[in-house]
Amino acid sequence: MRTRMLALSLLSGASLLAAAALPAAADGTAGSGGGTAEDPVSAAELLARVKSCTRISAGKYRTDRGGPATVPVCGTKGAVFWKADMDIDCDGRITEACNSRTDPSFLPETAFRTSAGRPLDSARLPYVVVPGPGPLWNHTRSGIGGGGVAAVIYRDQVQYAVVGDTGPTGIIGEASYATAEALGIDPDPRSGGTASGVTYILFKDSEVSPIESRAAAVTAGRALAREFVGNE
Repeated sequence: MRTRMLALSLLSGASLLAAAALPAAADGTAGSGGGTAEDPVSAAELLARVKSCTRISAGKYRTDRGGPATVPVCGTKGAVFWKADMDIDCDGRITEACNSRTDPSFLPETAFRTSAGRPLDSARLPYVVVPGPGPLWNHTRSGIGGGGVAAVIYRDQVQYAVVGDTGPTGIIGEASYATAEALGIDPDPRSGGTASGVTYILFKDSEVSPIESRAAAVTAGRALAREFVGNE
């Protein structure tokens, strides 16, 4: 768990598909290339689009405090991405899974809030953490803001999520308890996470509304992912 920056930065004016009857479960896909807009996009299809990196960050990020700086933020048409570890963010709403007893570094706030103005529920809502604006990169200048749509890939699974929190300006690679759990990663904020193998793809100028709708993130994520893999 990392110290949060509480700078609220929301993008507006993005229109996405409404979430009608999609399940709230993890969206682990096994689609194939050349599918229709309704077909789930596979992890392999998404990874093929982010094989090479055009760095947009001024330098590289650390995955842990005191570790080497090895992770650039990369940019491509329609998205930014990075490949890192996953630490567990258990901040926000107090729940049985996320509280000051389960997480000694727990904070009852998230940088971005629900449509009712409350902290996000990290135990239920898949979200990713972006580094706070700093000398390496300012996510807002790349069209990334609170509620933005993300695809998180681990092994052969894809989990759609929202941008839900911000972290230190020099560290990257973190997602909510719910994101980890959906991908089969140990979500324990003290001992869980994974040391490598996670790809984070954030779609530019996107926004899920309301931010707390897990189903809406899946609807929007599937549409944006299909568009993304179709762009050359």
